[in-house]
Amino acid sequence: MDYDIAALIGRFLPLQSEEADALRAGIPIKHFEKGTVLLREGQISQNSYFNLKGCVRKYYLVDGEEKTTEFFTEEQSVASLQSYINKTPANHYLECVEDCVLAVLNYDKEIELYKKVEGFESLCRVSVEDEFGKQQEILAKFITSSPEERYQDLLKTRPDLLQRVPQYHLASYLGIKPESLSRIRKRIADKMAGEKS
Repeated sequence: MDYDIAALIGRFLPLQSEEADALRAGIPIKHFEKGTVLLREGQISQNSYFNLKGCVRKYYLVDGEEKTTEFFTEEQSVASLQSYINKTPANHYLECVEDCVLAVLNYDKEIELYKKVEGFESLCRVSVEDEFGKQQEILAKFITSSPEERYQDLLKTRPDLLQRVPQYHLASYLGIKPESLSRIRKRIADKMAGEKS
């Protein structure tokens, strides 16, 4: 499948043909194999990404254990904002958990495109603010809900992840051990079976 970054951005921003060309030249679309690490802890992020196909996982390494905090799927921005904007070392990892097709925006190219494409800077700023708001909501939900409520919420809001992501990553994302996730799933399945009969 051919992806056109200018057509995608054109959904939110009216573009002149030279602006569309500048975006195509400045934001290459690249394929990454499953298992590719886009960013490691300690590295300074040079790129942000827009996910066209696939799933990227964000995780922290805590006492040798991976703690997953986010999955980025189609039509989501993938960025280590603190590291990317402030040029500070990242404290987490970004890893492709599926084969991915990502639009790659380099920091220096982004600054160039602000000058070449009218409205692009505002669009990026709104996108960052939107992402920041979503992250605050996710964190608040995580803190105020039980593991079972978190799983139920995942079933409602992102059911595709259950098919796409290994159970141990999902368990980590929900803040529990894989065996606890198995118990929650069994409880819910039993409850649904009881309601049917």
